[in-house]
Amino acid sequence: MLQAAPEEWTIFEAAHLLRRAGFGGSPDEIRLFHSMGRRKAVESLLAADEELDAFPLPGWATSEEAAAEARERVAQARELRQLTRDLSPEEADRKRREFRQKQQRTERQHSVEGQGWWFNRMLRTHAPLREKMVLFWHDHFSTSFQKVKQPVLLMKQNELFRKYAMGSFKDLTHEVVKDPAMMLYLDTQNSRKGKPNENFAREVMELFTLGEGNYTEQDIKEAARAFTGYQINRLDGTVTHNKRQWDNGEKAIFSKKDRYDGDGVVDLIFEQKSAATYLPGKLWEYFVAENPPQEGVDALGKSFRAANFRIEPLLREIFLSKAFYAESVMHNQIKSPIQYLVQMLKELELRQAPAAYILSAQQQLGQVLFMPPNVAGWDWGKAWINTNTLLSRYNVAGFITKGSQDDTPLANNDDGAMMDMEMDRKQMRVSNAMQRAAQRWEGPDFERIAPRELREDPEKLVDALIFRFFQMPLSGKERETFVEYARSKKGAIFTNKETGELCHLMLSTPRYQLD
Repeated sequence: MLQAAPEEWTIFEAAHLLRRAGFGGSPDEIRLFHSMGRRKAVESLLAADEELDAFPLPGWATSEEAAAEARERVAQARELRQLTRDLSPEEADRKRREFRQKQQRTERQHSVEGQGWWFNRMLRTHAPLREKMVLFWHDHFSTSFQKVKQPVLLMKQNELFRKYAMGSFKDLTHEVVKDPAMMLYLDTQNSRKGKPNENFAREVMELFTLGEGNYTEQDIKEAARAFTGYQINRLDGTVTHNKRQWDNGEKAIFSKKDRYDGDGVVDLIFEQKSAATYLPGKLWEYFVAENPPQEGVDALGKSFRAANFRIEPLLREIFLSKAFYAESVMHNQIKSPIQYLVQMLKELELRQAPAAYILSAQQQLGQVLFMPPNVAGWDWGKAWINTNTLLSRYNVAGFITKGSQDDTPLANNDDGAMMDMEMDRKQMRVSNAMQRAAQRWEGPDFERIAPRELREDPEKLVDALIFRFFQMPLSGKERETFVEYARSKKGAIFTNKETGELCHLMLSTPRYQLD
C-alpha cells in the first residue's frame, strides 16, 4: 500500500484532485468539493452518479439505425453492381467512384458528430473521472477513424470503455479481443487457420498488458494462432468465433501448452508477473507524474492483483496517497489538448463552444478525439508543446475568452504559415471553420465571472481570477504583472472586453499550460 495522505487537506489539493481525476471546475465547484473532505471527495469521483446512457447517442450510432443503414448500403451496392453491368468501363468506374465518395461523406459527417458528442459529454458530465478513464482507455487500446472507417464501431467501443471504465482490466481485455473496431484496426478479422496475423497478438502483450521484454517472439507467434477465427458481421457489428477458421492445435505460450483460443491467451497473460505492474505504471503517469518510482509501482501491483485487476481500488489508493499531493507533482504536468480545452471551458463556466471550432482547435493542438496517430496512442508530456502548438494554445484562449470581440486573425500559425497561399486543404478547412465560428461566438459571461463590484479593485479582481485559473498562490512578480495590467485597463468602466483581455493574458502564460 502507498503511504496515505492525511485526512485534512487544503483547497489547492482539492482543486488538484478535481483537475487530475477530472477536468477541473469553477471556483464554487472547487469549494464544494473541498468541503467534502479528502476521502469523501475521492469516493464521490469513484461512485459516478450518472447513468451510462445519460447522453443519448447520435441516431446513426444506435444499434437499430446502424443496422438499418448497413442494410441500405448493401442494397445500394447490389443495385450498383446490376447497374454497371450494362455500362462502359469508364462510366461504370465513374458510378462506383460516386458511390464511394457518397459513403465517405457520410462517414466523415458521422465522425465529426461523434467527436462533438464525446467532447460535449466530457464538458457536461457529472462523472468526470469516468470520462477521464474513457479517454485513458481510448489512448491505451488505441484505434482510429482513419483505419476503422466505420464511426459507429468507434462509438460502440467508446461505450465499452465507459462500461468498464473503473471495472476489471482483465474483463475489459477479454472484451477488446472481440471488439469490432479493434479487430479492424489490428486486422484480427483477417486472421485464420493457416494464415494467422500477428498484429493483435503482439500489441496485446507489448502495449496493452505486459510491456516490452515480458514475452518472447515465440509467445507472439503461438498466440496469433489462438486469435484466429474471429469474424465481424458487417450488418450489425456483432462478432462470432468461427471454429472452422480457428487453429485448434496445441500452442506453447509462456511455457504452457494447451489448445488455447483468444480468451485462453488473455487468461494466461494475466498470470504473468508484469500484468500486475504494467497498467499501474501507466495510470501513475496519466494521473500523477512521469517516471513512477519502482517501489510505488510494485506496491500498486500487489494491490492490483489482490483486487483481481479491478481499476477502482487502484485509483482510490492513488488519489488517497501522500505522493499524489506532493509539491513536485502538483502543477507539474503538461495539459493534454483535450484537458486544456475542457478545463478552460469549465473554468470559464461555459457549457458549450462552437463544435466546428473545437474540432479545429483539436487539430491545431495535436489531439483529435477518435484519431490517435498510431497503435501506441498519443505521445504525452512535453510532446504536446512546441512553437506551433503553444502559439495555437494562445490563439485558442483568445478566441474562447474574446470571440467576435477580437478583430485579430484566430487561425494564425507561426510566421503566418496558416495564411500562406500554399497552405494545404486541411489547413484551409481549419482556418475557415475557425473564422466562421468566430462570427457567432460571444465568449463567456463576464458579468458572472467578474462582477462589476469586483472590477472596482484590480487586486481583488486579479486574485479571484488567479484562483479561478491557477488554483495556487502566484509569486509576487507574476501576480504584479496581472495587477499592473488590470490597473492599466481600469478607467471609468472596466468593460467585458477588457476583462476578456485580462483572462486571455492569464490563459496565455506558460504556467497555465501546467496542470
